[in-house]
Amino acid sequence: MEDPLPPNDPGYTPGCTEPDSLDLPDQETRVFCPYCGSEVLVLLDPGGATRQEYVEDCEVCCRPWHLTVSWDRDGHAVVEARTEED
Repeated sequence: MEDPLPPNDPGYTPGCTEPDSLDLPDQETRVFCPYCGSEVLVLLDPGGATRQEYVEDCEVCCRPWHLTVSWDRDGHAVVEARTEED
């Protein structure tokens, strides 16, 4: 069987038939709005700092959340959504 990626590709692993996507950090997650409780998809930027804080508006009730995002060693996102009062 032929390797699908050229040896100079960063995702190349000899004998592997697919790129190892398990090593990529999470780029999206689902969060529950701390105001209305709706589940919302949030896009993440793993290329930024290892710990990020920013404000995101709920796409259902339009109220602002304070998000704290970090990634564990395995690339899984840890996301906390808080109200302005928290």
